[in-house]
Amino acid sequence: MKTYDLVYKRSLDNVADFWAEAAENIDWFKRWDSVLDDSNPPHYRWFPSGKMNTCHNALDRHVNNGHGERLAVIYDSPVTAAKRTLSYKELQQQVALFAGVLSSKGITKGDRVIIYMPMVPETLVAILACARIGAVHSVVFGGFAAQELATRIEDAGPKAIVSASCGIEPNRIVEYKPLLDSAIELSAHKPDHCFILQRPEATASMEKNRDIDWHESMAKAEPQDCVVVDANDPLYILYTSGTTGQPKGIVRDNGGHAVALHWTMKNIYGVEPGEVYWAASDVGWIVGHSYIVYAPLLNGNTTIMFEGKPVGTPDAGAFWRVVSEHKVTCMFTAPTAFRAIKQQDPDGVLAKNYDLSGLRSLFLAGERCDPDTLEWAGRLLKVPVIDHWWQTETGWAIASNCLGIEKLPVKAGSAARPVPGWQVDILDKNGRSLPAGKVGAIACKLPLPPGTFPGLWRAEQRYRDAYLNNFPGYYETGDAGYIDEDGYVFVMARTDDIINVAGHRLSTGAMEEVLSAHPDVAECAVIGVADQLKGQLPLGLLVLKAGSRQNHDDIVNDVVRMVREQIGPVAAFKQAVVVAQLPKTRSGKILRGTMRRIADNEEYRMPATIENPEVLDQISESMQKIGYAKPE
Repeated sequence: MKTYDLVYKRSLDNVADFWAEAAENIDWFKRWDSVLDDSNPPHYRWFPSGKMNTCHNALDRHVNNGHGERLAVIYDSPVTAAKRTLSYKELQQQVALFAGVLSSKGITKGDRVIIYMPMVPETLVAILACARIGAVHSVVFGGFAAQELATRIEDAGPKAIVSASCGIEPNRIVEYKPLLDSAIELSAHKPDHCFILQRPEATASMEKNRDIDWHESMAKAEPQDCVVVDANDPLYILYTSGTTGQPKGIVRDNGGHAVALHWTMKNIYGVEPGEVYWAASDVGWIVGHSYIVYAPLLNGNTTIMFEGKPVGTPDAGAFWRVVSEHKVTCMFTAPTAFRAIKQQDPDGVLAKNYDLSGLRSLFLAGERCDPDTLEWAGRLLKVPVIDHWWQTETGWAIASNCLGIEKLPVKAGSAARPVPGWQVDILDKNGRSLPAGKVGAIACKLPLPPGTFPGLWRAEQRYRDAYLNNFPGYYETGDAGYIDEDGYVFVMARTDDIINVAGHRLSTGAMEEVLSAHPDVAECAVIGVADQLKGQLPLGLLVLKAGSRQNHDDIVNDVVRMVREQIGPVAAFKQAVVVAQLPKTRSGKILRGTMRRIADNEEYRMPATIENPEVLDQISESMQKIGYAKPE
């Protein structure tokens, strides 16, 4: 039996021993009595009775062990032409001071603090300062609309909000303070204090008796030690979009989270303490929480905070400069970032300007990676490109090629095999397991491993309805796909992206794989639009590579033929349209549901997370030309 198989089998057969061993790698103020409390299913608790502190494990533990001079954070901001570094000792000192600021204003263990900040080191300081005193942080993506921020303020009930005067996009300055003021006005809950980081690019007006200047408060602060928290105390709330329009507050605990994320750095990503790890994401998303802030610091790595974009800051070579300049060992980003780079620089010419020899691996997640992008990145970088799958709810990967255990053969289109600790099954609508190769709902057997989510913030029934009730004994992921005969997991689409064409359940992801293989297509999406005869029909949307000169009609004819040849006439794929861009969230997810509602003339709510709202009108115009998006 190979190494991966042995480790995976042990993780399911000897759950307590497996995670007890992992838990020995972090510091406990009081050791746990048992690894898993399974007395109240479906509510499982890891390391009950254990006492610890996540900030201590991310910072103080390394300083105490003689690694205070090791580089903890590299801040690289092409949008402001600024760079800074912080050692573990320097970061610990900054965090202890801001923890003192929070404590001086009466913020204690269990209080909530909303963090509405750009990608600057002070954001990381604020997050860890909350963890240091046991306050529950809730990071909201900087620049979110006032109404969306107000919804989160009302739900979380924060005692304080940490914000900045502005965020900086490639072509504009986004002033945060007016948005924050409006959100507080809209919310029935009012915070006691707002801590404001004034940035040189914009000065915010301050509200007397409520707003506190970051720099002034830090100058007067007394450092605060780590407080003892229970392993099952909440560390943070992270809001994710809900189908009802009301965001869901994903809760993460302290103990299991620290154990699991520390374990992932060596076992999944294959990195050692002291190496530079870069998650090119944002702290407003789960990737930023897990792999910009917590996991790298828990493991003693150097983490990068990048305030820029994959293209436009200044060009499609931005990522290669960062990898080369900061000697990045392992990089993690979303497939959409690589599609953007590929669209601007199809031949990867800009990468030749940089020394990328220190890079050992690239991990992709956030949306399924089409084989063409995966293979393009592999040819360009000449390192393993790992498509792995996880969710805001899970906090870390469900399926991945675990480089620190055993590098498995790569299968394009697959997130490889389940990570140790995860039992993944494919179920039909009645909850019965499906055989290899059959598409169904992807579900994970309970209990979920440590570091996942124990529930939703103050929403017990919603937690059960959304995740547990459909398939008793399982966590319902909301994704659809299949497991092949080798145990590889193929995530094909969100469950609601499986379309029904004349009684045939078809994966839009499978069609997207075919479309993306066309030499002129940079990225694509397939949606199911209403059809009176067949129920639904697939519609393709194509973004072409820069410099593509082929006639658009010819490209559409090509992809229609390709789907017919590779999937078959059953797909009834007959229409596609070329568009300039696809609408996306700031984390890179394509808004397929919104496009489907546009095509079907249904009302839709402008998604709070949309990166490029102006694209929706262009999409509508393109659809109208082929007979969709026209009011009856």
